[in-house]
Amino acid sequence: MPGNRGVAYIKPGVVEVQTIDFPKLAIGNRQCHHGVILKIISTNICGSDQHMVRGRTTAPEGLVLGHEITGEVIEAGRDVEFIKVGDIVSVPFNIACGRCRNCKAGATGICLNVNPARPGAAYGYVDMGGWVGGQAEYVMVPYADFNLLKFPDKDQAMAKIRDLTLLSDIFPTGYHGAVTAGVGPGSIVYVAGAGPVGLACAASCHLLGAAVVIVGDLIPERLAQARSFGCETVDLTKDATLAEQIEAIVGVPEVDASIDCVGFEARGHGHNHSVERPATVLNSIMEVTRAGGALGIPGLYVTGDPGGVDDNAKIGMLGIRIGLGWAKSHVFTTGQCPVMRYHRQLMNCILHDKIQIAKAVNVMTITLDQAPTGYSDFDKGAATKFVIDPHGMIA
Repeated sequence: MPGNRGVAYIKPGVVEVQTIDFPKLAIGNRQCHHGVILKIISTNICGSDQHMVRGRTTAPEGLVLGHEITGEVIEAGRDVEFIKVGDIVSVPFNIACGRCRNCKAGATGICLNVNPARPGAAYGYVDMGGWVGGQAEYVMVPYADFNLLKFPDKDQAMAKIRDLTLLSDIFPTGYHGAVTAGVGPGSIVYVAGAGPVGLACAASCHLLGAAVVIVGDLIPERLAQARSFGCETVDLTKDATLAEQIEAIVGVPEVDASIDCVGFEARGHGHNHSVERPATVLNSIMEVTRAGGALGIPGLYVTGDPGGVDDNAKIGMLGIRIGLGWAKSHVFTTGQCPVMRYHRQLMNCILHDKIQIAKAVNVMTITLDQAPTGYSDFDKGAATKFVIDPHGMIA
């Protein structure tokens, strides 16, 4: 049996590559006949991981990180019928049983059977069921027939693996934000945040036919990355308001749809940009979204934040100006993206060259041993999506 190593959270600001157990087809003390073991081809560092590494969640020491996983099946359980050894597959970050009422309704982000604490589970994430993360060499995936997306051709998949690796989370998540905000042909859209999810969302807005995609951020390099594939940008460090900057671009101080790709560590705008103000993005997108518009909110908000700016923020209670959203009849969509709702269609867009999502989010591959440096650089605001290549399989 080969060994296994994984990236573990140690304390705020510190991750280590450690020797970990080789995965078994088991959940606790019972056999997992519906699971598979994957040799990991690629596994990505996510902004959600970064929240934990900053100490902004209740993540325990030693948690093996990583919920963005693409791999090759090397062992399949007795009850796995349709996924075979040798298949290359994308793993949705949501773990879903396929049997509960939510899974049957397509709401795989809030499966009722895979997390004793609450609806919804994910690999390597705090309060998400205790599943071992995939920033490792090998990982076990349960309910394989239901969860996994098999790539139709192995050679084609490896040729496009830098794009396909994004199907596990950020491409569907960004797309979900755009869809739930009502983005369609001719839309004028504002995307808050030019991190990897924000950039994936902006690219998704183009894919959906938006006429103008405006991206806002505090970091010049990330704004430059957004402009590299045709987005307009607003610099949120400027004293001009968001509405004023949008008006300078499209002639009116509002948009048809907005997406929050920042989440609970949001900072203020203008002269307050160095101060954490967790409700800033939500309030600003209500301000600039037209009456009757919709807000997609894939940005992460948590129920436990030890580093929150006040007692309310520490339990996820924010000063949201809900009266404004009510008065404008806004629609709000929150929560985990149900990856399986979109990933097959988005795979086809990649395979048939309808989008270059790796280029949009500026994928950079690194080794497993370089993961701590990747986390550090990402924390400093690098305009990069770090993709870990544990076995050196990516060209």
